[in-house]
Parts: sequence; structure tokens; C-alpha cells
Amino acid sequence: MTVYFIGAGPGAADLVTVRAQRIIAASPVCLYAGSLVPQELLAECPEGARVIDTARLSLDEIVALLIEADTAGQDVARLHSGDPSIFSAVAEQVRRLEAAGVAYTVVPGVPAFTAAAASLGRELTVPGVSQSIVLTRVSTLSTAMPEGEDLRSLGRSGATMVVHLGAHRIDQIVEELTENYGRDCPAAVVAFASRPDEIVLRGTLATIADQVKAAGVTKTAVVIVGKVLAAEGFPDSYLYSATRERTTH
Repeated sequence: MTVYFIGAGPGAADLVTVRAQRIIAASPVCLYAGSLVPQELLAECPEGARVIDTARLSLDEIVALLIEADTAGQDVARLHSGDPSIFSAVAEQVRRLEAAGVAYTVVPGVPAFTAAAASLGRELTVPGVSQSIVLTRVSTLSTAMPEGEDLRSLGRSGATMVVHLGAHRIDQIVEELTENYGRDCPAAVVAFASRPDEIVLRGTLATIADQVKAAGVTKTAVVIVGKVLAAEGFPDSYLYSATRERTTH
């Protein structure tokens, strides 16, 4: 039997892969990450499935349920918001399953930052402007950042900066990024990306904090900072250039 760690996407029930939908529909046990997973997606669970909200469970309790299902010969759809590879808390579950000899598979999903970029109508890697994206977060009392991964250090590259889980610390984000990006650098915040209650805020590092506070955005948001958000006059990509030699194979 297998535990499937599934990326349930940023919020819209139809922003999941066909593979994820198929696995959910066939799994007799489903564990999902509270309000972050849309109820419409849970409706895909088969009739009689055991569906459990893990929002109030500890790590040990969650893993015990996964092992229990495996022992009973049942596949498990373990739903996480966004994509399991980014800020998902999958690593510690996987570590325990490996120690217990439980098989698992990871099914990728749509991460929140790509849904946010789609809502903004912007590519985050624009020729001649930025070809790199930094995915990061800010330090909190519960989880400190490793040495050298503070926003000031990461911002020295000038790459497109994507900050997860940090809307409640927007003043800190602005202060730490302004040093390298400048007050006039374009900035945006997208909360609840792809959902009906989505909030999209656009501005600069000088104005975005006030917008975030006025909108009451404190969580489930992505902060994006970089010149790509207002890029104009950039060169066309070589990908579709008329000068590029093409073959028929």
C-alpha cells in the first residue's frame, strides 16, 4: 500500500493534476490540511472513505494514522496545499515513514507563487531583466532561518524575490529588501490566489505595506518583489526568434 503526498494546489479545486484527482478518487483514506484544501476537492473521495482534517493533529498523530492505514492495506491520499516540495512539512513525515518501512509517493501540485504570478499576469523570468527566482520566507519565533538566508543576504542578487508566509511581517520584508532593491522597486501581494476571495495588491516597496494593512491581509499570501513586475522594452526571448535555426525533428 502507498501513502500519496499530493499537492492540492493554491485553492481552486480544479487546479490539481489529473493524477492527483485519480488517486483521491481511489483512496479509502484521505488526510487533508484543514481549510487550506478546498472542500470541492474532498468531494472526489470515494463513498465511505475515511476523511480526516489534520489541522489540529500533532505530527506523531498524523504519522500514526498513516501507518495504521498502511497496516490495514489501505492507500492514503495525504493532501497538502500548493506543492509538496515547498514549505509543506512533508519532509518530517517522509522521514518517519521511511523509518517505519511505509511506501510513499509524492504527487506535485500548483504552488501558490505560480498561481499568484498568473493572477498578476506576469512572467517572473523576463529576458534581460531577471532570470532567477528566490523562493523564501521570513524568520519567526517558531522557525528561524538558516544563517545567510535572511532577506538582505538573498536580495543582493537582485533576482525576483518571492516571500511565502510573511504578509504579517510586511514591514520587515520591505525594510530588509529596500536596501538592495530600492523604494521604487515594483512589489505585489496576492492573498488566497485562485480562490473566489482572492486579493491582489500592486505597488512598490514604498507603498505595498500600507496596502497590505489596509486590506487586512495577514496570511495565506505571497509577496513578490522585482523589476519583472513592471518590465517593459525587454528583448524577445531567443526561443521564438526568427534567427534561430530549427529542425523538423
